[in-house]
Amino acid sequence: MHKLPVVSSAKVVKIASKLGYEFVRQKGSHIILKNEKGEITVIPNRKTLKKGTLLQIIKALGITKEEFSKLV
Repeated sequence: MHKLPVVSSAKVVKIASKLGYEFVRQKGSHIILKNEKGEITVIPNRKTLKKGTLLQIIKALGITKEEFSKLV
């Protein structure tokens, strides 16, 4: 089983932008991103993301844990 790295929300936003997501807006402590297909992903603005939250974001981005780890 592959272990996930500890990352900040800023790092996840950078990875999402590499995957074609663009910043739409920020409401409170949540960053809203959108890709060209119109799919929306919400990322909480935290110094470090919890494992479960990170897994949900990875799933929403449509990549595997291994692909995510390579992009970090």
